[in-house]
Amino acid sequence: MENLNGLLAFVRTAESGSFVAAGRLLGLSASAVGKSVSRLEERLGVRLLQRSTRHLHLTAEGETFLISGQRILADLAEAEHAITRTREAPQGKLRVSLPLIGYRMLMPILSEFMRQYPEVSLDLDFNDRLVDVIEEGLDVVIRSGQLRDSRLKARTIAPFGFCIVGSPEYFERRGVPRLPADLALHACLHYKFPTTGKLQPWALSPDAGHIPPTLVCNSIEALIQSACLGLGLAYLPDFLVRDLLAQGSLTSVLSDCLPQRGTFWAVWPSSRHDSPKIRTFVDYVCRRMLKPDGVSTSI
Repeated sequence: MENLNGLLAFVRTAESGSFVAAGRLLGLSASAVGKSVSRLEERLGVRLLQRSTRHLHLTAEGETFLISGQRILADLAEAEHAITRTREAPQGKLRVSLPLIGYRMLMPILSEFMRQYPEVSLDLDFNDRLVDVIEEGLDVVIRSGQLRDSRLKARTIAPFGFCIVGSPEYFERRGVPRLPADLALHACLHYKFPTTGKLQPWALSPDAGHIPPTLVCNSIEALIQSACLGLGLAYLPDFLVRDLLAQGSLTSVLSDCLPQRGTFWAVWPSSRHDSPKIRTFVDYVCRRMLKPDGVSTSI
């Protein structure tokens, strides 16, 4: 311990330029710092600092020893930080903003997280609006699209694609579209964003033409149900209908004509990067959303 105290006193003196300044950093008197450095020099058998009335200067041995000392102290601080982090359990209230369209996919993951980390209390806000993470006091926001706020840390959660789906009964009754232009002859179910009132565009090749809105709905659950009931074709993110495709309740068409891809991101204030509850939540959601499941079928 005496060696460590002497090393710390020497490094802080060399960095600050005086025993007085080092003493302020260490909570010691200048005299105590000077004596600690002197005892270190005695043990090493070399002079580390040249002392004059007004200035301290590193000797050649002192310059070499300073580099090693700084590295030792940095390694010690990192080791202490690593041990402390292992003892930190995620706990407390976690305010999370999530997209409406991700409700079906995210709720099972969030319920699993709550069972595994009962000390974390989730405050969930499902909406599609553009939120200000800092101003609204949010801990984590999950969104798709482009990220532009430099005050935020971000992590990719999972990529996703889009698909056009209908029920087997619908295709028996109305036939199967083979080209994007064929959609003009079909019943098409459109999603309307609740916040803006705009329709979700169907990203198809330019020759698709006008896609008639047979039904417009601002509930993604109702849109999926309408497709399952055979009311028409719906354009949806693939993760929302993975299970229904695997069960045969829905079938996808025109998969080769849908180039659009999206990515879900988790973003949080950079000042809270080391928060155990944020770190644990983001790690958990990323791990679960990247877990492959479901089987897609197409005509």
